[in-house]
Amino acid sequence: MSNCTGLLCRLLLEEVFGLPNIKSAKKRVLVNETKAALNKAAKSNLKTTLKKFDAAVAEGNRSEADSAYKLAVKTVDKAAAKGRAGFCANRAANYKAKAAKVINGLA
Repeated sequence: MSNCTGLLCRLLLEEVFGLPNIKSAKKRVLVNETKAALNKAAKSNLKTTLKKFDAAVAEGNRSEADSAYKLAVKTVDKAAAKGRAGFCANRAANYKAKAAKVINGLA
């Protein structure tokens, strides 16, 4: 078992506390930890791109705001497609509509 990888090996090697001695319950804990880490990373990435877009708009630099807008829309779409960071299709559409309004207001 020295070259064992994957969830099953983690399940066998790691001790999960506070649960019954049921393999499926231990697996749920490990899977939930992985999903929580992915959600946290996606949310952090999303916040960063939206902050960069807001900063570019605040500067009034149209070309920089356009590139930041494209990146922000791409990130929002990815989050909505994967259901990450609490995003559904409607929430993503609202973000994109608000961002489009802001960027169209720049001269």
